[in-house]
This record gives sequence, C-alpha cells and structure tokens, in this order.
Amino acid sequence: MTDSAAQHSPIPAAQDLFVETDEGPRLLGSRCATCKAPYFPASETCHNPDCQHSDIQPERFGPYGTLWSVTLQNYPPPPPVVAPEPYRPYAVGLVDLEADGIRVIGRLQVEDPNSVAVGGPVELILASLGHQEDGQEVVSWQFKPR
Repeated sequence: MTDSAAQHSPIPAAQDLFVETDEGPRLLGSRCATCKAPYFPASETCHNPDCQHSDIQPERFGPYGTLWSVTLQNYPPPPPVVAPEPYRPYAVGLVDLEADGIRVIGRLQVEDPNSVAVGGPVELILASLGHQEDGQEVVSWQFKPR
C-alpha cells in the first residue's frame, strides 16, 4: 500500500473496539465463560460478585438490537469524534443487543435525530465520524434503524 492509499483508508476512532467481519461489523468485547457475564469494552476480569471463577474469553457482539433510549448530542464531543463546522446535533442511543445480553451506547445513523422511535429495531454499522485536519476519514460503530 502506498502512502497515498494509506492516507485515504479510513481509520478507527478507537483501537480494539470493533471489527469488520464477513458477516458485517461486530463490537469487540469479552464474556466470562463461568457466569456468562458480557463486557464491552473487553474486560480482563469478571466483575460479577456472584461469579466463583473469572474465566474471561474474547467475544464479538451484534449486529441486531432494540433501541432502549435516545438523546441528542447538542454540543461537539471531544476527540476522537471529529465535529464538522458548523456543528449539527445528532442522535445517540442506548441499544439492547438482546442476543448478547448487553446494552451499548452508539451514535444513531438518521437524518432527523427527532425521528428515532424508542423500542424500534436497529442494526450495527460502521460509519464515518468525519475527517481529521489531514483529510483522514475516522470511522466508528453506529446504529441504523432496520
């Protein structure tokens, strides 16, 4: 890969939080093999006080969930989020990944932040957060309505 090609390849907003697979994007976390408690981001130990033996294993979460709650991000967040000028508020949701037994927060990929239906189905995607000053595109996990 040339330096020019590398400069134009999207970069993750944070390392080791998500991955693109043949089945689509997944969040990278962990799960205790003993008590089945899920963790995102990944944890090195089980935090369940009732667990008798912490046996943490890598786990991938997603892609389907239900929107549990929604709010608007009315001010520019700190890096690694790239906030274009002028800043436009966007929707952020708490998503219940039912099959995985975990809830995660993520940006919602919708045109109108006020149009999001709580209780509706969503799908995990990887999407742009914007571009850095050097032109490098920054991507992260987000959710879109299904």
